[in-house]
Amino acid sequence: MSWLTRILPKIASKPADAENKKKSPIPAGLWTKCPKCDQVLYKEELDDSLQVCPKCGHHLRLSGRKRLDAFLDWKGVHEEIGADVRPVDTLGFVDSKSYPTRLEASQGATKETDALVVMRGELRRRPVVAAAFDFAFMGGSMGSVVGERFALGVERALRENIPFVTFTSTGGARMQEGMLSLMQMARTTAAINRVKEKGLPYISIFTDPTTGGVSASFAMIGDIHIAERGAMIGFAGKRVIEQTIREKLPEGFQTAEYLKEHGMVDIVVERKNLKETVDRVLRLLMDARLKKSA
Repeated sequence: MSWLTRILPKIASKPADAENKKKSPIPAGLWTKCPKCDQVLYKEELDDSLQVCPKCGHHLRLSGRKRLDAFLDWKGVHEEIGADVRPVDTLGFVDSKSYPTRLEASQGATKETDALVVMRGELRRRPVVAAAFDFAFMGGSMGSVVGERFALGVERALRENIPFVTFTSTGGARMQEGMLSLMQMARTTAAINRVKEKGLPYISIFTDPTTGGVSASFAMIGDIHIAERGAMIGFAGKRVIEQTIREKLPEGFQTAEYLKEHGMVDIVVERKNLKETVDRVLRLLMDARLKKSA
């Protein structure tokens, strides 16, 4: 028997993961990786920077509730609007899963009841109504609940004569609600037209991504269009467009920066500067409104 024959059984009997038996001194869940630069980041540091990579500046997605908490004055009173409005499976829609199953999964993952959070609060002591989408809830899709909460937020702004601000992060209309979902495009647009008729400011803020029925309705009719750095904004996806027109699209097509160059976005801003920028824009618009009414 050769020396190789003698040691082979010992090698075979050694556990494959013997080197991994040692317990890591670093608790799980403390680190994450930037999807753009692949740098490993400390989660607490990422939370402190509002989900902006401190290495490359990439803007990761932020939940609707966290976005409003960061945007509105933390000392002010935050009153949620339409929280009691809940989704209903009117059509009995089933794809690979039933609609109630998908709702339950998203509600469990996000701790939200639907994709839009609406708050009445203050921005630098100025009263505002702000609405923010949560992309983690079924891709931030717009269904009947989103439309109802949006309309309730607009009604509150009209009643108090205060500005209305939206943060979009959505894939568009919710297919599980069919025509009921598509109707929200007209409903939300009509609501914003009432804001404009009264001369109140409406600020539309594009975050990543803003697509589909939302971009084709209320998102694109703001008095001022503000976009976060690197946000993807459009109706159809880049690959769908390329396959349809059979042409290669330009580099950076549908990014916030590209849309600003082509006149569809007024301001591209870093997330850390967003609150200050919106405050400055609202002051200008409200001052202009006061002068006009004087």
